[in-house]
Amino acid sequence: MDAHVDISSGNGANLPGPKPQQRFSGGRRAFVLVTSLVLLGLIAYLDYTTGYERSLLLFYLIPIAAAVWFGNVWVGLGFSVLSVVASAASDVAAGIPAVKPWNTMMALSAYVVFTLLFSKLRTLLYELDERVRDRTAALQREIVGRERLRREIAGVADRERRRLGQNLHDSLGQHLTGTALAAQVLREKLAARSANEIGEADKVVQYIEEGIDLTRNLARGFFSPELDADGLSVALQGLAANISERFQVACQFNGDDDMRLPDATTATQLYQIAQEAVMNAVKHASARKIDIHLKNDGRRLHLTIADDGVGLPDQLRQPAGLGLRLMAHGAGLIGAKFEIDRHRNGGTIVSCKLTMDQLNRANSTI
Repeated sequence: MDAHVDISSGNGANLPGPKPQQRFSGGRRAFVLVTSLVLLGLIAYLDYTTGYERSLLLFYLIPIAAAVWFGNVWVGLGFSVLSVVASAASDVAAGIPAVKPWNTMMALSAYVVFTLLFSKLRTLLYELDERVRDRTAALQREIVGRERLRREIAGVADRERRRLGQNLHDSLGQHLTGTALAAQVLREKLAARSANEIGEADKVVQYIEEGIDLTRNLARGFFSPELDADGLSVALQGLAANISERFQVACQFNGDDDMRLPDATTATQLYQIAQEAVMNAVKHASARKIDIHLKNDGRRLHLTIADDGVGLPDQLRQPAGLGLRLMAHGAGLIGAKFEIDRHRNGGTIVSCKLTMDQLNRANSTI
């Protein structure tokens, strides 16, 4: 089962295009009105050729409607009068015995009512279009604002994560190291006196050293100084070595050792995606082999984490798990395409693709 996440952010808050009242230029409006006059004359000629027994009064509504839509209500009323005059003239030319004023007034009244109603409909449609444009522009501004806020929150969270990792590494780690040295000194003193408590002292030293390793692993999860110093490849190599040592899993990294990214935040997000994918493979998929690939062909950066674990279920939970959402969120922050799928040889493959254009946009907005 595939799980794709494509996140992109908009750059503008206003919709392109003219406002409804500016939609028709003067030249286009004049062309349409002239065309309507020609159409009115053509209908009048057809009305003449068909004779006064067959009325074409309904067909005069076509040029009237065009005049109202591309002009205004006064132009439409003018066309209504011209239509009545043209209809009466065609009937007289066709040989009608006498033009009845009552019929002419009824036709003019019907055209006037149609013109007013059609003009009102045109106004309502324009107002609706204007409201839709205003609401859409406001929605786009809201989306841009939320995207900016999301990036700011992500930046704050990343700084706090780094600070916490630095404190774990510098404060608690150093404190435990000092404690381990003191315990080692105590152990040597007990050994010099051949005390019976030397076994317990060895356990204390062992526990403290395990605490140091655990603290360093936690600090490495929150803060990875290699990303700033030597690049993403070195950090991923360290991740693979750490996973292999801690969990006895064959985890290896394949990629260019000299690969560097111009933006430390992008490198951090990619590292955290790889870290989350590897931990999921170890803890939830019971993987025994994990391969981390990082490739940059000059146009696209491609990070892939493949394992030989139990693979994805037939249907992912809805909503998705926290780990999957964190990886998708991290990819979205840098404009990358995140995918998770079954590996053809079994297990799961997680990939994150980032083009150079997306990388440049991410650098300019983060």
